[in-house]
Amino acid sequence: MDAKTKIEQGATALGIEFGSTRIKGVLIDWDGNVLAVGGHEWENSLVDGIWTYDLADVDAGLRACYNDLRRNVEERYGVTPVTFGAIGISAMMHGYIALDREDRQLARFQTWRNTNTTAAADELTELFQFNIPLRWSVAHLYQRILDGEEHVDRIASVFTLAAYMHYRLTGQKVIGIGDAAGMFPIDSEALDYDQGMVEKFDTLMAAHGKNLKLREVFPKVLVAGENAGCLTPEGAALLDESGKLKAGIPLCPPEGDAGTGMTATNSVAPRTGNLSAGTSTFAMVVLEKKLSKLYREIDMVTTPSGFPCAMSHANNGTSDLNAWVGLFQEFCDLMGLEADLGTLFGRLYTHSLAGDPDCGGLLPYGYYSGENITFLNEGRPLFVRTPDSRFTLANFMRANLYTSLGAVRLGMDILLKEEKVPLDRIMGHGGLFKTPGVMQRYLAAAVNTPVTVMATASEGGAWGIALLAAYLADGKRDGRLEEYLEKRIFAGLAGEAVIPDPKDVEGFEIFTRRYQAGLEIERAAISCVDW
Repeated sequence: MDAKTKIEQGATALGIEFGSTRIKGVLIDWDGNVLAVGGHEWENSLVDGIWTYDLADVDAGLRACYNDLRRNVEERYGVTPVTFGAIGISAMMHGYIALDREDRQLARFQTWRNTNTTAAADELTELFQFNIPLRWSVAHLYQRILDGEEHVDRIASVFTLAAYMHYRLTGQKVIGIGDAAGMFPIDSEALDYDQGMVEKFDTLMAAHGKNLKLREVFPKVLVAGENAGCLTPEGAALLDESGKLKAGIPLCPPEGDAGTGMTATNSVAPRTGNLSAGTSTFAMVVLEKKLSKLYREIDMVTTPSGFPCAMSHANNGTSDLNAWVGLFQEFCDLMGLEADLGTLFGRLYTHSLAGDPDCGGLLPYGYYSGENITFLNEGRPLFVRTPDSRFTLANFMRANLYTSLGAVRLGMDILLKEEKVPLDRIMGHGGLFKTPGVMQRYLAAAVNTPVTVMATASEGGAWGIALLAAYLADGKRDGRLEEYLEKRIFAGLAGEAVIPDPKDVEGFEIFTRRYQAGLEIERAAISCVDW
């Protein structure tokens, strides 16, 4: 079939991912070929000290993204999609959306970016003897209890953003196991929440006088390939304001951006890894065995099919980098120079290759929010240099690109140097890898491992969740998810590996030592800069 026929017959999969700054939709065929894309820009807000999105903006963003994709299909193929083989919803992991029994929102949506859960995360980590990061849903829930918030007694459901939007579209209170691993610890053998820890949590709730059972309020865990419900008439109307989309389309389990990143880079089998570079930056390594001990810097999550996976997750990625490029665009406008953002990003990134391997002694911190890996609960963007630093444009850009990997690098040092975790390959994806040969080279230096970037890297997690939807609809006959991706999706895709350059590796080592030492400056800024 040609693409138009596939669309007409619904031999397609639609993936929509709610990223930090962009909601993106990708339509693919059963072999993963991208047929159309759509998007909608949005941004979080800091309201009363809480990083959040209004849920009305979530609904509006979903419709805007889908409508953009639908219009692109109509313009390119002359046909309006009325059905798909399957749909998948993905979003930023973690966070806290609480609803009552009438599905009314009880408290402000708290995103992964919030670090106001230290007391809860510390107590739960001690209780479970398992690292509970600040951004995990269970930490948010327990912190609400510790803070005595009134709404807790009326909670009927707690969701991540992906699980919430899936619920809106299907009426099913379910979640993919990878996203569930950002809510509560997972037992990879049972493919479910860890029952022993569930019992400890329920006992803790009773001790606080709360009639709250974790399995009653958290969504049910599903793995890749399981049917997670179908698009309801109300869901179809929410998604497609034109009214042409039919109900009854199956949906795959909703996943977080970590799981879709692993899928989009074929990094779901042991000894593989990937790094997703965006507003937050995180590296994932699929494990052959458990780590030797608990590390507060490392999150233990899973692949979409349940394999244990170690995550080095940095809350802060490219926000400050994007702000600097925006400043350069403002300068170009002032000087009457025509330069769109895409051109600026490409040229500035490429120019960074002319910089010194250690960035010439320049040291930025793009800490817009707290950073769990470096144990900071707030952030202040900083740029530091000495009088004799080599303050050139190339070094400036190189330092900002390096620092987007700075916190993640500290976590990867634990995995690769202390735990000796075997890693055969690491894949890069996300918009930061759009400029060929730049971020790929720096990541290879940071982890001293060959790094591959596929042609599909810039499609990111939206393509990943579309693949999970395609796996539900047509891919299970190829075997497990790992086999489906290896044999059917990635077998013919081109990707060039970059081998670490020894000079870059040494330069990144020097930069990392400065980064660690300079954290005292960041701590001082948090203490002193409060206006």
